[in-house]
Amino acid sequence: MSASAAVEGGRARPGRPRHIPVLKSSSVAPRDQILQASASLFTSKGFAATSTREIAEAVGIRQASLYYHFAGKDEILAALLGATVRPSQDKVAQIEADVSPECPEAALFLLALIDVHTLANAPHNVGMLALLPDVVSANDGEVYAEFQEERRKLASSYATFGTRLAEQHNAPTSGEALGAMLIQQVEGIITLRADGIAVDELRAKQIAAGCLCLCGCGRDRIIMAQQVAEDFLSQHLHMDAPGIL
Repeated sequence: MSASAAVEGGRARPGRPRHIPVLKSSSVAPRDQILQASASLFTSKGFAATSTREIAEAVGIRQASLYYHFAGKDEILAALLGATVRPSQDKVAQIEADVSPECPEAALFLLALIDVHTLANAPHNVGMLALLPDVVSANDGEVYAEFQEERRKLASSYATFGTRLAEQHNAPTSGEALGAMLIQQVEGIITLRADGIAVDELRAKQIAAGCLCLCGCGRDRIIMAQQVAEDFLSQHLHMDAPGIL
């Protein structure tokens, strides 16, 4: 991942986060409230500096209740980091099954667009957490290693889709290197969010189009790929989050 800041907005903010309503008064599931509170605390204070007691207080529950949903802070972190890559990777098989092999541009555009959606809607820009030193060293690296493996699978999917295009358009880069370039192109969203730049529908499409450019695609093929991807999204994936797609 490429980013210029360590937390959303560029620096950790002092003070306690806004108190989150107690579980009984909220329609949000308890587990999700814990994840939301943890995302806020981890990105503002840092992972190591945040205790499970603080997370429980932010949600409005007892510390013992938190352990009903998560074994500890490391498990919460794993869930947050996994949510930045797993939703995109989970769509790869469906893309391969439903997008025509004759339109590899659309497959890559679609994967990039879905991945943009995943990162743009992650709470508190938690994609930034993977860059923090205290996260990298968390739990002797086990949580981070699990996330890195999931991210590696997603990069491999980018490599597969991208190489099909690169070979077709005689682009100079293919394989693993191209996969790394493509996933980093999309992960630029993390930096945009940290800099306070909104990731709207136009920027989402520009980022996806940039992936196709890296594979040697011209303007006409990019326009075609965008149309196919949009039709696929509306018919099959129903991704209608506010402000994007």
